[in-house]
Amino acid sequence: MKTEIFNFELPQDLIANYPVEPRDAARLLHIDGMQLQDKTMLDLPSLLRPNDVLVFNDTKVIPARLYGMRGQAAIELTLFKQINLSTWETLIKNARRLKIGDVIQFVPDFYATVLNKTKSGSVVVQFNVAGAELFAMLHTVGTMPLPPYIKRERGGLESDKSDYQTMYAKHEGAVAAPTAGLHFTSRLFEALEKSGIQKEFVTLHVGGGTFLPVKVEDTDNHHMHAEYGIITPEVAERLTQYKQEGRRLVAVGTTSLRLLESATDDQGIVHPFTQETSIFITPGYHFKAIDALFTNFHIPESTLFMLVCALAGIDVMKNAYKHAIEERYRFFSYGDACLIEKAKN
Repeated sequence: MKTEIFNFELPQDLIANYPVEPRDAARLLHIDGMQLQDKTMLDLPSLLRPNDVLVFNDTKVIPARLYGMRGQAAIELTLFKQINLSTWETLIKNARRLKIGDVIQFVPDFYATVLNKTKSGSVVVQFNVAGAELFAMLHTVGTMPLPPYIKRERGGLESDKSDYQTMYAKHEGAVAAPTAGLHFTSRLFEALEKSGIQKEFVTLHVGGGTFLPVKVEDTDNHHMHAEYGIITPEVAERLTQYKQEGRRLVAVGTTSLRLLESATDDQGIVHPFTQETSIFITPGYHFKAIDALFTNFHIPESTLFMLVCALAGIDVMKNAYKHAIEERYRFFSYGDACLIEKAKN
């Protein structure tokens, strides 16, 4: 399928640089085929059905962006994917100037050594500390790894430490936020509970690949990044039971959706999951687990826009995004949201 099919013109001033306050004041577009409703986040309980199950991703973003020096050269490094307790694949600006064996110094007792440079342009580095000690250093000297379309001065804002984290974040390991979840508040959780809507939590450690553009002309040639996911046996059993009872599973975010679809078989059984997934969902995919998706507005020609087109239909999503642009919805990580109903077969 040609990548250009998923292109659309987005005015740059619709890219949100800051979230709305409070979080649940964001706008919400309900997409049910060609039927569109302009709502707000506080309308979500009324748009869902009693006994629906919302499935959240409880990964926690680590301060994965580091600023250091290689000799006299300033280096900006962003963790991309963990290889082992001390080694990470990273994205580094001006990486072509780095050589294997170069040392990047962050603070006197914290540095990384360049081990390898990949064909895709990333850089594999090994830190001088590992595991919990490495995470502690990241919390001391690192900053939040905001995506490149959010404009910040070096180091970002203090408010981003909380703004770029869901209220229910629990398990550290993500280098990008599951941004659909940024809209939820305690007030909204209480309203959902009063409406009889169940919550379940899975974990997918979002990788930096979520921001990488699709650079090939045909989607068949795109190599999807892998991310580590966890669905416990207890949660898998409950999710399977919900489906057997005829209750709808509504994924909160594309990360939850990809994990659920990776763990569910053709009979609709959700299995425990503790491994990487590189599932790439494009139009023609048969959804096995989820019935609807709550998500943000996505980048043109991105794997995420391809995913929502697979769920609702290309024409449906292009029509919805056209409406969102005309109505000046806010796009991307700090932007507004949409609730997308799965296309009826």
